[in-house]
Amino acid sequence: MQEAEIIALAAVVVLGAFLLGGVHIANRKGGEFAGHPKGLYMLFFAEMWERFSYYGMRAILIFYLTQHWLFSDSKSALIYGAYTSLVYITPVLGGWLADRYLGQRKAVLFGGVLLAVGHLLMAVEGTGGQDDPTINIFWAALAFIIVGSGFLKANISVMVGQLYRLTDPRRDSAYTIFYMGINVGAALGTILVAYLGQTRGWGWGFGLAGIGMLAGLIVFVLGRRALNGAGEAPAPLARTREWSLYAIGLAAVAVIWGLVQFQDVIQSLLAAAGVLLLGYVLFQAFRLEKEPRERIFAILFLISLNPIFWGLFEQAGGSMNLYTDRFVDRAGVPAGIFQSINPIYIILFAPMFAALWQWLARRGLEPSAPAKFGIALLQMGLANLVLVWGTAAFGVEVMTPVILVFLYYLLATTAELCLSPVGLSAMNRLAPAHLASLIMGAWFYMSAVGNFVAGKIGEATGGESGEMTKQGLLDIYELFGWITIGVGVVVLLLAPLVRRWMHLETLRDDAAPLLARSETEAAEGMRA
Repeated sequence: MQEAEIIALAAVVVLGAFLLGGVHIANRKGGEFAGHPKGLYMLFFAEMWERFSYYGMRAILIFYLTQHWLFSDSKSALIYGAYTSLVYITPVLGGWLADRYLGQRKAVLFGGVLLAVGHLLMAVEGTGGQDDPTINIFWAALAFIIVGSGFLKANISVMVGQLYRLTDPRRDSAYTIFYMGINVGAALGTILVAYLGQTRGWGWGFGLAGIGMLAGLIVFVLGRRALNGAGEAPAPLARTREWSLYAIGLAAVAVIWGLVQFQDVIQSLLAAAGVLLLGYVLFQAFRLEKEPRERIFAILFLISLNPIFWGLFEQAGGSMNLYTDRFVDRAGVPAGIFQSINPIYIILFAPMFAALWQWLARRGLEPSAPAKFGIALLQMGLANLVLVWGTAAFGVEVMTPVILVFLYYLLATTAELCLSPVGLSAMNRLAPAHLASLIMGAWFYMSAVGNFVAGKIGEATGGESGEMTKQGLLDIYELFGWITIGVGVVVLLLAPLVRRWMHLETLRDDAAPLLARSETEAAEGMRA
C-alpha cells in the first residue's frame, strides 16, 4: 500500500471516530458537555462538514485550473485569489440580511443549500481547456459556493457567541473549540478530496466535497433543538418577505457568475466597497458614546491587519501548493494532501493555545488581542524566511526537502492561532449587539482583501512569463516576509493603546444569555 493510500485510509478511520463522538454527545442527557453547551458541538459538527467540502475543493482548485482548464500559473493564482476573496466578502451581505431580517439560523440553512449545489456542480468536468463550454458550469459552481459561504460563514460564527454571556470566561476557549471543528473538516476533506481528485479523477474529488456539504446540512437541521433559540430572526418575518430575500441570494449568484471571470473588476470593487464599508462602520462609531466608539476603533485596527496576514497565509492553496507539487521531494504523495498539514497542526495545537491563554489569564500575563496579532505577523513573516533560508542552505538547484514544508506550515499555523480565533472572539465581544453580524462581516471582508492580495502575490511569483520559477517564488516570499515582520513590530508597539480602546473592564451583559431561556421560550423561538 502506497503512502497516499495509507493517509487516505487513516482519514477515513478518523472521520468515523468523529461521527461516533458526535452521536455520543447528541445522545447524552443534559444541556452541556465538557463544560460547554451542547449547541456548541452541534455547530462544531455542522461547520466541520462545511469546511470538509470547502477545503477539500480548495486543495485541488489550483491544479484543476492549471491542469484541466489550462490557465497559466499567474492567471490561475489570480483566479484562485479572486474566488477566495469573494468567499470572504459575501458575508457582509449575508450578515446584514441575517441581522435585519432572516436571523442567523435561516441564513446558515439557506447558505448550506447553495453550497451543496455549488460543490456538486464542481463534479461536472467536461473535456477541459478554456474553449470547452462546460467551463461556464465551473464558473456557476464557484458562484454558488461564494454566495452560499456569504450566508453561512459569518452567521454560524455569531451563533457560537450567542450561546455565552459577553463576560463569560469560556468564550475564547469556545471559539478555539469551534475553530478545531473547522480544521477537523479541513484536514479530512483535504486528504480525501485531494487523494480522489489527483489519483482517481477531478469529478471523484469534487463529488465527495458535495456529499460532505450535504452531510453538514443534515447535521444542522437535526441539531436545531440544541441551539436553545440562538440565531432566530429578530422579528416575525412574513413568508413573502422571507422568499424575496432568498431570491436576492439567487440573483447574487448570477452576478457573481459574471464577476468571478473578470478579476480586474473585482480589484476595483474591493477598493470601492472597502472604503464604503469602513466609512459606514466609522459613521456608526461616531454615533455611539465614548467607550463603545473606541471599541469600534479597536475593531477597525485589528481588521486592518487582515490583508497582509492573509495575503501571505493564503499562498498555501495557491503558489505554495504549486511549489510543493513541482519543487518538493514528496515521495509520491499527491501535493494537495500537503494542504492538510495546517489543519492537522491546528487540531494538535488549538487545545494547547486555549489552555495557554487561560493559564496566562489567571496570572494576569495573557497578551492582549492586538499583541497576539503582532505576534502572529512576526511568525507568518518568519515562515516565509525559513522556507527561503532553508532552500538556499540545501541548494536551490535540488528538490526542496519536505521538512521545510512542515516547518513553513508549523509557523503559519501558530501564527493563525494567535490571530484568527482571537479575532473572531474580539469581533463578537467588542461589537454592539445591533451591529454584531455586520462587524463579523467586516472582519471577513478584510480577509477577502487579504485573499485577493494573496492572488496578486501568487501572480507575481509567475514573473513576466506567467509560469512560476523556483527562484522567482523565493524572491517574492523573502520580500514579503521582511515586510510582514516589520508590520508586526509596529503592531506590538501600538498594542497598549489599542488595548485601552477595548475597555474590557467595563464590558457588561445587556440581557440574560440565550442558554438560560426556558424550554418553552426556546421552543417558541424555534417555531418562528
